[in-house]
Amino acid sequence: MSIGQTIKHKTQALKGRVTERIGRTTRNRRLQRQGRTDRLSGNLKQVGDKAKNAFKR
Repeated sequence: MSIGQTIKHKTQALKGRVTERIGRTTRNRRLQRQGRTDRLSGNLKQVGDKAKNAFKR
């Protein structure tokens, strides 16, 4: 896993967290769903990369 991919996945999770929070504040369910989706997909990508590295060694 490269450093670039790590940063990309962490920023996606952070962006999702921020979007979800904005959706909650404005009571916009579409933004909440979009933020939750971004956050979860970023976290899942991080987990997948960690699993790859664990079996690589």
